[in-house]
Amino acid sequence: MSRIVCSVEVENVADPTKRLEFNALVDTGASFLTLPSAWKEKFGDLQTIREIELETATQAAIKGEICGPAKIQIAGFEPIFGEILFIEMEPGDGIYEPLVGYIVLESSQVGVDMIGHRLVPIKYMDLK
Repeated sequence: MSRIVCSVEVENVADPTKRLEFNALVDTGASFLTLPSAWKEKFGDLQTIREIELETATQAAIKGEICGPAKIQIAGFEPIFGEILFIEMEPGDGIYEPLVGYIVLESSQVGVDMIGHRLVPIKYMDLK
């Protein structure tokens, strides 16, 4: 199975000088834009909205912290304003692997072309 990785820009709405650019794995099985807790301080004083329990792909139960608001832009598509999920992550080979989940994809009107292994614009939002 192929992996789709995209560029992501995240900015604290209350303090635009607190921003970060990075690459993230597109994971349509994940809900949120998911970042390592170790990065949270880079965004300054983000408000903690709530703490939640999550189930990972390995079926482990973990806790996460949803914070925001943040300006989020993936792969040069239109930016959105939303929430970030911070979790404890172990860096593989010293590198964290953030995830772009379906909430950010749908809000950004971005679809996943699994044949072309790329992100594509979605013309219409779904109201069905």
